[in-house]
Order: sequence, then structure tokens, then C-alpha cells
Amino acid sequence: MTTDAPAPAAAPNQFALLGQRRFAPFFWTQFAGAANDNLFKFAFTVMVTYQLGVAWLPPAMAGLVIGALFILPFLLFSATSGQLADKLPKTQVIRGVKNLEIAIMAVAAFGFLSPSPAVQVPVLLGCTFLMGLHSTLFGPVKFAYLPQVLGERELTGGNGMVEMGTFVAILLGNVAGGLLIALPGAGRASVAAACLAIAVAGRLSAQAIPRLPATDPGLRINWNPVSETWRNLRLAHGNAVVFRSLLGISWMWFFGAVFLSQFPSLAKEVLHGDERVASLLLVVFSIGIAAGSLLCEVLSRRHVEIGLVPLGALGMSVFGVDLYVALRGLPDAAAMGLAEFLARPAHWRVMADLALLALSAGLYSVPMYALIQLRSPATHRARVIAANNILNALFMIASSLIAGALLGAGFTVPQVFLFTALANAVVGLYIFLLVPEYLLRFVAWGLSHLVYRFHVRGDEHIPRAGPAVLVCNHVSFVDAILLMAASPRPIRFVMDHRIFRVPVLGWLFRLAGAIPIAPRQEDPAAYAAAFEAAGQVLREGDLLGIFPEGGITRDGQLQPFKGGVAKILAQAGADGLQVPVVPMALTNLWGSYFSRIEPAGAMARPFRRGAWSRVGLEIGPAVAGADAAPQALQERVAALLRRD
Repeated sequence: MTTDAPAPAAAPNQFALLGQRRFAPFFWTQFAGAANDNLFKFAFTVMVTYQLGVAWLPPAMAGLVIGALFILPFLLFSATSGQLADKLPKTQVIRGVKNLEIAIMAVAAFGFLSPSPAVQVPVLLGCTFLMGLHSTLFGPVKFAYLPQVLGERELTGGNGMVEMGTFVAILLGNVAGGLLIALPGAGRASVAAACLAIAVAGRLSAQAIPRLPATDPGLRINWNPVSETWRNLRLAHGNAVVFRSLLGISWMWFFGAVFLSQFPSLAKEVLHGDERVASLLLVVFSIGIAAGSLLCEVLSRRHVEIGLVPLGALGMSVFGVDLYVALRGLPDAAAMGLAEFLARPAHWRVMADLALLALSAGLYSVPMYALIQLRSPATHRARVIAANNILNALFMIASSLIAGALLGAGFTVPQVFLFTALANAVVGLYIFLLVPEYLLRFVAWGLSHLVYRFHVRGDEHIPRAGPAVLVCNHVSFVDAILLMAASPRPIRFVMDHRIFRVPVLGWLFRLAGAIPIAPRQEDPAAYAAAFEAAGQVLREGDLLGIFPEGGITRDGQLQPFKGGVAKILAQAGADGLQVPVVPMALTNLWGSYFSRIEPAGAMARPFRRGAWSRVGLEIGPAVAGADAAPQALQERVAALLRRD
């Protein structure tokens, strides 16, 4: 069974990936494919709408028919494409898909150049379906490729670059398609030549993608799309966090499809602008998505930071509601061009809402994609992505039907936007309560970015897989939350049972699955249950967090370590586990709002250390469990405290 190969040394930032062979050829290959999809579709739509007779395809139906034909292959063939991407080397699949694209564009060129609409429309509709097939085949390999060549610290940035590139390519493809098809006397020939040229460029770029081994070469292909689709959905459902993240991404596509599909109507009927205003809305939305996607790496300390997902969901709802308020306040006006539209201050609020809404969608989606890639088994990753593509297609179809029904019932476009923004708040809350890891990471991200300036050194010592015990000094009531913010993996903490009585913090720690422990003489049953639960965490291959001092320091000094960690490690050894112990030290936290500095005590005088004070976490190399006596661990933590 093949797993991900170790990634090369991490690039210094996401843009540096564009100078590396493991990423750059792949990036430009997918960029060319996304641009070509949209250049072809938009040029075809404009040709049908403005240049052909109504008899061949009614203009009002053109966008719907072309969009439906493009999405149909995602429903029919995603299951098969996921299997192919897992069974075959991904480079081979990518090059095969690019060969198919050249063939499709050659047929499309024949369709564009044909003098007869009776030939043009059927041929180009067939090519629309085939380009949907092209995207269906490329989708699973696109997202399954990245974890094979990027390390965990690069995955968020790599996904951000791909999302940014995709939306920029969509924007450029639409703009180029509209401009080329409108060229007097040479429009169709220009579109045909451009589509072929971009397909060839994509294939040349694919030739430079490095070869990678197949992740599951022994897989037997199930060619029945219905049974394989069901099997893929069940496969994804086996991991609750992954499956609910798939639903979260599909909801984002539902949300985005509602807004994107209504831009022409919004521009014409609400904003009273011409087609250039509609194009401007698309530009603003695309720039927002691209900016949010790139911002993820900056805000995540180069880890897969799913704490950004609730932040993105909040922005999607807040700016969606504000967009409704801004649109509702617009006065009636005569039709206007782009310059007049931009001259009105009220329209800048509309564009700001659209840009920030789209930026929030970028913050929402990129960490979710990275989490799915990270948590899915390497041998099944492409099939999990294929399941996501199936759900995306279903959600996008549902968005069209629901938005159409609302508009048909007499609701306005701004009201549809309002309903979607409010529904987003409900869906987001539902997902975050079902998968509390999102909410916990959001709280940890907020504490480490907005309350403190949190600096982490040595986080590469936290194991990326397998069980481990993290031991740390105990300085404040929020130590566990700061450790959550520093770790790329979830941590289960053993904590004094009394902290669960603290308002808000107690609820958060219960949500995090923290293990309450009481002194043996006070509650023998709780004491025994805590050690059993700690052992189960390690048996399941997860991270266990312990504060061996047994309580929060009252004088800022490191207290003697107690023997609980030795008992846990002895139990793990009896279970046949080799469990490393990672020493950690929180620095400069004593005296802050959440520490027990006397005489005021904890959580008194919020700004006694000033706003946004600097705190740190020093992480040392892992120690073998056999060498992790309490005194030895205490000395290592003390050494880390002196290192600050």
C-alpha cells in the first residue's frame, strides 16, 4: 500500500512554489484548463445569445442548457475518475486528460468554423459535455496530487495558490471569450484558435510535471457509476470530520452559485447597469476569492488552520446580509454605463460587500480542502475528492432550483441573497457543532492572534502522525487553548476537574473532549477513569496533552512534576505502544489576564499587561517514553524556559 512520499524542504512561502518543478507545471496545467473551460463556454453562450437565430437555441435557455451539460459528467463519471486517479500514476492521468482536451478543442474548432448553425449548435453542445468530462477527470487528481508533493506546512499555501489560480483563470477565460467572439468577421475563428492553443499549452506544461507513483495500483475498477458513487459516499462518510467537511465545501459551492448565477440580473434589474457592470461584479468577486485564498497561509502560520473556516463563514453571512441592506437602499435609476455606475458612492458599498463576501469564501474553503487532503487516506484520497465533486454538483443543481423557485414566487434578487446569507449562518452553526474541532480551532486562532501575539518555536517536533504525549508547564487558564493553536493536530487534554466549572472555558474544554481528573483520595473513580481515557487516546493514535505540575502555578515558577505521566507511559508500554514525549514551555504568560497573579487573581484587570501582549511557546525534541521520567521531563521544560 502506497502512502505519500516525504516532501522536499518546505518553500519559504506559497509564491516560491511557482519556482519549483513539483508545483509550477501542475499549477499552469490546471490554470490553462480552467481558462479554456470558461473561454469556450462563455464564447459559445455569447454566440448563441447574440449571433444565432432563436430557432437553434433560445437565448434565455442558452446559459441553463450549457451549464447543465457541463455539470452532468460530474454526476455520471466522478466515481470512475476517482478510481482512475487512485489506481494510475497521477502524472499519467493528467497527461491523458490534457490529450483529451486537445481532441475536444479540435472538434470545437470545427464547430465554431462551420457555416451552418445546424452543425454548430449540436457539435458545440457535445463539446460542452466533453469539456465537463475533462474537468470531471481532472478534479480528483488535481486535489489528490498536492498532498503527494507538498508538506503539511505547504498544503494551505498550495491550495490557496490553486484556488487563486482557478478563479483568475475563470475570470480571464470569460473576458477573453467575450472579447474574441465579438471580433467582427473573425470572432469564431479567433475563439477556435485560442481554445486549441491553450489546450496545447496545457499539455506542454503537463509534460513537465514530475512522475509520481500510484497510490493504490492494485485497485480493481468498478465501472458501474451508480454503485461506485454510493460506495464513494460511504467511504467518505466513514470519517466524520472529512465527510462533514465535504458537505461544508459543497455548501460553499451552493452559496457561490446563487450569487454568481444572479450577477446579470443583479446588474440589470437592481443596479440598472449594462453588461459591463455585470462583468465588473464578476471581476470583484473573483479578486475577493483570490485574495481570501492567498490570505489563508498568512493567517495560518503555514499550517492547516481550520480555525479560519468559522471566520470565513461569519464573513459570508455578515457581508451577505449587508449586501441586501445596501441593495435595498438604492434608488430607482435609468440604465447606466460603467463610468456612471462607479461615480455613485452607494455602489462602492455594494462592491465592497461582494469583495469581502468572496474573500470570506476563500478563507472558508481553502482550509477545508487542505483538511480533507490531510485526513483522507493516501490510497483513497482521489475517491474522496470524487465524492466531493458529486456532492458539489448536486448542491449546485439544488441552488439553481431553489433560487429559481424563490424568484418564481416573486422574491427579488436581494431577498434571495439575504435568505442565502441567513441559511449560511444556520448551516455553519450546524456543521461547527457537529464537528467542534472547527469551533475550537477558531477560538484558539482568535486567542493567539487577537488577544496575544503568540510566537511558536520548534513546532516541527510535534509528530504529524501517531500517538504522542505533550507535557507543558501550567501558567494560566488558557494554556490548553494556546497549545491547540500551536499544534497542527487535535489534542486531548487531561485537566483538573475544577476547571470545568469555569464559565465558558469549562464548556469549551468539554467540547474539546478534555479528560477531567481528580485526586485519588478525593474521587478514586474519576482518577481511574481519567487514566483509562488517557490510555485510549494513545491507543487511537492521537495526541495527549498533560500539565504534570498538577495545577496552575501561583508564583510563576515551575512546580515539581507529579508521577501521572509516568503511569500513563507505563500503561502505554503495557499496551505495546512506543509513545514519544514532547516537552513544551509556555513563556511570558505569567502576569497576563488569565494567570493567577496575586493579589488580584485570574481574570481580573484585563489590561494589566497591556493589549496584545507577546507570549511564546518553546517546543523541544521528542523524548522516548522509556527516558521520560518526571524529573527528566521537568529539567527539559526548565531548559526550554531558560531558552526564551
